[in-house]
Amino acid sequence: MSLPETVEKEAWSMPTFRVAGKMFITVPDDETSFAVRCPRHEREELIAAEPEKFWVPPHEASSAWVRVRLRALEDLDELRDILVDSWTQAAPERLAEAFPALRPGAGKSA
Repeated sequence: MSLPETVEKEAWSMPTFRVAGKMFITVPDDETSFAVRCPRHEREELIAAEPEKFWVPPHEASSAWVRVRLRALEDLDELRDILVDSWTQAAPERLAEAFPALRPGAGKSA
């Protein structure tokens, strides 16, 4: 909820989080994972590299989302990075411009 213009809205009997009306996080019933936006070409690489952390249930195979297992996350910084990345994909350009520190790679050295 600390990301700009984020609101929580229940959908499909689960909490979802949205920015400017676009969903960027869902929390399924079992609460052991969450789903975030992820381009399909990147999703396959994530799953191949860290299958214990990232996965896609069969009913979401055609979507541009990936599930993240909470227990597999390294720390809160990794959690925040994943959530911010999903927010950035859903946020309108005006928000990305207003909050440059939230852009991918912002504040990280090369």
